[in-house]
Amino acid sequence: MNQFVFESKQKMTLIGFMVLGALCLAGSFFIDSTADHTRFWSNLLHNTVFFTGISFLALFVLAAFTTAFAGWYTVMKRIWEAYSQFLLVGIALFAVIIAGLWGHMHHLYHWAMDGVATPGHENYDRIIAGKSGFLNKGFYTFATLIVLSLWYFFAMRFRSISVSEDATGGAGFDHHRRLRIYAALFLPIAGFSSVVLIWQWVMSIDAHWYSTMYAWYTTASWFVACLALTIMMLVYLKSKGYYEEVTGEHLHDLGKYLFAFSVFWTYLWFSQYMLIWYSNNGEETTYFYQRYDKYPVLFYGNLIINFVLPFLILMRNSTKRKYGTLVFTSAVVFFGHWWDFFYMIKPGALVNVEHAAGHHGHGHEAGAGHGAEGAHDAAGHAADHAASFVDGFTLPGLLEVGIFLGFTALFIYLAFSQLSKAAMVPKNDPYLEESLHHHV
Repeated sequence: MNQFVFESKQKMTLIGFMVLGALCLAGSFFIDSTADHTRFWSNLLHNTVFFTGISFLALFVLAAFTTAFAGWYTVMKRIWEAYSQFLLVGIALFAVIIAGLWGHMHHLYHWAMDGVATPGHENYDRIIAGKSGFLNKGFYTFATLIVLSLWYFFAMRFRSISVSEDATGGAGFDHHRRLRIYAALFLPIAGFSSVVLIWQWVMSIDAHWYSTMYAWYTTASWFVACLALTIMMLVYLKSKGYYEEVTGEHLHDLGKYLFAFSVFWTYLWFSQYMLIWYSNNGEETTYFYQRYDKYPVLFYGNLIINFVLPFLILMRNSTKRKYGTLVFTSAVVFFGHWWDFFYMIKPGALVNVEHAAGHHGHGHEAGAGHGAEGAHDAAGHAADHAASFVDGFTLPGLLEVGIFLGFTALFIYLAFSQLSKAAMVPKNDPYLEESLHHHV
């Protein structure tokens, strides 16, 4: 079967999970021990960044493989084309977060507080003031909406050219040449712009801290999650009678990618940690010290789920050919990298809201006469608060798991909708024969 039929049973199941996710997201708004409904806003940011990033990486991989004249993935490329269309939803979700930023409805970012870059103001922070040319609401809004819109434009062009190729009546290179032009344009744009957005969306939550490896680390996490979801979807679709053309060789390649980039992600994690530990610079060590000291389950769980388990399971060549083992590992890793983004976002968000509450309550004590030092004192006070268990921040709670399931269902629903609109295997792609006869 080369035409996917989005069955009503599948729709109802996915809609049910989406409703569950919406209810859990609403619950995190009302059941919240923190100020400014930070549990709700951090959950929204966490899942928006995670799933928008997966969509972006699907498009990036398509562009990279197209530029590299790769052919092995052709038989399954419609899945990544479908994933890339989620970028439109990402624009809408980030618009909500941006509206909350301008409306002072959340304090996810300490740099967005009034007066942090104004000398003499009670909230003045010398370090953040030095970064205010980059960390400000206007640039955050402009970069997010413009760059995401640009990414979505490329996603639409890739999809439309690929689908129109099906109607050419015969294999040819005209469409593929156009795809390579768009791919060559997209790759440098994606490389530079993704770094800016990662710094703004995630790294700036801990605004006093920075790492030059952070964008690599985050992108690797997105890519592994994208690979894991791709493997699970392919195996599911094969079980429903689709993608007969996808063989164990293709899944073996995806399994090798999953294994290799899990190791690469760990290399980046360790390199970032080791260099910061070795230099022992207080401005840098605060990020890891906070997570190591106050969030040990998140810290060690991240390494166990995302490195130890996939490494030990996929190290043997034969396990990459066993569908059950591959799906189990992919499910663990997919959740694990969602956990990774929880680890990146939640501790800093909790510190920021406690910091904001401290400024509102103590004003001049925290900032007026002490400048950046006062800001550091307030942040330290907030970190002490974070030492106690806070549901939805110290560890993911049931609400967070429900939101994760809801967003996953939304992502899959949109992917299935896209798959149902065109042939699943691009019959006129000039590299299809190479893909059909692919051998490792």
